Amino acid sequence: MPEPVKILFVDDERSVLRSLERLFLEDEYEIITALSGEEGLVILDGTMPVQVVVADYRMPGMNGVDFLKQVHARWPDTIRIVLSGYADTASVVSAVNEGQIYRFIAKPWNTSELKMALDNAIETYNLNQINRELTERLQEYNEELQDLNRNLRQRVEEETAELVARNTELSSAQHILDSLPCAVLGLAADGTCLQCNRKGNEFFSAGLPEELVELVATVTARGELRREVAAGCRNFLVRGARMLTDDGQPGVILVMEEV
Repeated sequence: MPEPVKILFVDDERSVLRSLERLFLEDEYEIITALSGEEGLVILDGTMPVQVVVADYRMPGMNGVDFLKQVHARWPDTIRIVLSGYADTASVVSAVNEGQIYRFIAKPWNTSELKMALDNAIETYNLNQINRELTERLQEYNEELQDLNRNLRQRVEEETAELVARNTELSSAQHILDSLPCAVLGLAADGTCLQCNRKGNEFFSAGLPEELVELVATVTARGELRREVAAGCRNFLVRGARMLTDDGQPGVILVMEEV
């Protein structure tokens, strides 16, 4: 069950405070009273949150504006209203500017006007709270989004670095293969050439001889092979071994030296 709305009335006249308490007897507000600004601050210090504070403008000791200035400084969410019998324009301006006053209501008050002012003040308080919660939630979402972006950027950088490293390794491996004095061929199970070094391209630029294609089944069955094979116009010492292709399918690798 939500807590009742709290309204603090501060006035140095007990009769005024009693009148205000009677005025809101049938309302669901929790009415709190104080006879001075000093007492009001003590009450606020131990009773927050208080949604609305209504203070008399002229009180002995701490006047209403000074009191509401402190309320604004310490509890800025609380809506502040001045209730005064002095219709001094300069005083009204001072109260609004210095105490960040929401409304200035004259004494003797009009009951309907006072109640409407308090209803509007409470609505303003609630809207401000909703706006604050939405702003905080939006800030949290923005922070989460920034974290996701940072993580994504870091992941992209890491994966890019990994790809660069793998590409460097592949380039180095291909360079080593191309530097070998023998032909190196990677073949699928159907004899399709998957990879070939420079020497292999030099030997078989016109296509892979049928004699070598036929060796794929033999190597696949035996697991390895070493034999001399005549292919085209050349004789080769062929070494073969089983391997798996990039997609996990069986294949063979042939290493051939011309003899």
